[in-house]
Amino acid sequence: MKNILNLILLLIFSLGASAQSVSAKKEESIVETSGRSVQDSIDTFYKELFKALKIGYLHRKSVDWKSVEPETYKRLATYKSFKTSLNEISTLFDKINATHCLVYRREGKYSATHKVIAKDRYSAQWKKKYDTRPAFEVKVLQGKYGYILVPGMVFFDNSAENISRIAQPLYEQIAQVKNNDNIEGWIVDLRFNTGGNAAPMLLALYDLLGDHDIWGELNVDKRSVSKYKLDKGNYIQKSKVISSVSPNGRLLDQAKVAVITGLFTGSSGEITALAFKGRANTRFIGENTASYTTGNVSWPLPFNTTMALTTGYDSDRNGIYYDYIVPDVAVSKQDNFDDLSLDGNIIESIKFIKGG
Repeated sequence: MKNILNLILLLIFSLGASAQSVSAKKEESIVETSGRSVQDSIDTFYKELFKALKIGYLHRKSVDWKSVEPETYKRLATYKSFKTSLNEISTLFDKINATHCLVYRREGKYSATHKVIAKDRYSAQWKKKYDTRPAFEVKVLQGKYGYILVPGMVFFDNSAENISRIAQPLYEQIAQVKNNDNIEGWIVDLRFNTGGNAAPMLLALYDLLGDHDIWGELNVDKRSVSKYKLDKGNYIQKSKVISSVSPNGRLLDQAKVAVITGLFTGSSGEITALAFKGRANTRFIGENTASYTTGNVSWPLPFNTTMALTTGYDSDRNGIYYDYIVPDVAVSKQDNFDDLSLDGNIIESIKFIKGG
């Protein structure tokens, strides 16, 4: 199994273009002068890109490769540098509707045309908090409600050891609250989970999810091809352990959990939400998610480049596909991260936990 890398391509805010670094410029020079012409470098890269897409892309059979490929190479012949040729990736991904694929290179990211969410659809409080790059956070609200903020987590070392190294301290933050406080219910906040690798997120939430199937992968016909489950702290696909945490104390898989979603909850954020679908004593609160409910694998390409390649649809534990996740209780633009007690999503979450 290739490493799962569920990445969202939802870059809505223009944060300003940074100048290309000296190291990136040096790398560009190396790519194009180490015995290769510019066109040789371009051809080498795109040959491997097309190969990957033809082998693994979810909708590969519906693409007219006989026209798409020569059209792409015709445009590539006009580029004067390898770096600028990478801009052709966006055109290619748009043409084949690869909306969730993404190519990473040191100095940039290349994807299909981004979705744009108008500023009037999200709150100033959300943007203010987003700009701080919120980290994973666990705390107790009003002395009896466990609050867990799970942001996106993007990294490229997908080894079992690295995933465990990331997940274990996150899990322990939750376990500490579980073991030391009298918690009546839990709130899992995914409003800033714009994507990344779902494995450490799900492992961190092991106590709440318990020893169960938690999500699945579907093929292009939306038929189940694999299930992911948690068992005794292990994250497993088809009997293979992807990574694990060391459990501490009782499970909380029957505890009340409110899952908060937002417009920017996408990809691995949506997988994390899907993991709670079909779970008892769970309510979804907030807004519809971003509709990136497809799974990506990490695929190496030439010249220190990696592609997040869309290979399947995501499903809940029962094999049900959702184009996006619709909350049970709709709450919009009522965020308040300065005072969570005034946050509309938190108010509805506590109401559910209290039995409302």
